[in-house]
Amino acid sequence: MSKEQEGKIEMELENNNDEIKEQSDDESKVKIIDDLKTQLAQEQEKIASYEKKLQYLLADFENLKKRTELDVQNKVNSVIDGIILQFLSIYDDFVRAKEALEKQKVNTNGLTSILKNMDSFLSEYGVTPIDALGEIFDPKLHEAISIKEDSSLDENTITTEIRKGYILQNRIIRPSLVEISKKHDMEL
Repeated sequence: MSKEQEGKIEMELENNNDEIKEQSDDESKVKIIDDLKTQLAQEQEKIASYEKKLQYLLADFENLKKRTELDVQNKVNSVIDGIILQFLSIYDDFVRAKEALEKQKVNTNGLTSILKNMDSFLSEYGVTPIDALGEIFDPKLHEAISIKEDSSLDENTITTEIRKGYILQNRIIRPSLVEISKKHDMEL
């Protein structure tokens, strides 16, 4: 073999080696790209999973926040209701005192002024009395403690209000104590 032929063969071998290297590099690059695509897909799945977990955690936090706010508001309402109920007890004592003094024909102007101030205080804080007399009994608003037979009235009509009931901002803080009517059953 001549040197020229040997040179051509070497040249062809080098070209083939370069082609093989290029193919090998291309295959290697393709493999690397495929591996990177796989890793990217896995990372995107992780991200989606983390985003979903984060959404659940945010929803749980919002629910906890709302529940906590509701619990705090309920506690505040409970304390306010208790204070107003104590005040109403004192108010009832003043009303009874005024009624007793009026029966004895004693001047009650001072008590009347105090009761007006108390009424103003209750009104200012949204405390309203429950109208009961002549109404139909409602177990949400009234507490029946006696029954009176009266055929002239509709069944469950409130005939007497024994103790005034009150509502505070749409909450019944004290139901009215009432007497209700029942029709007389004449069964033989």
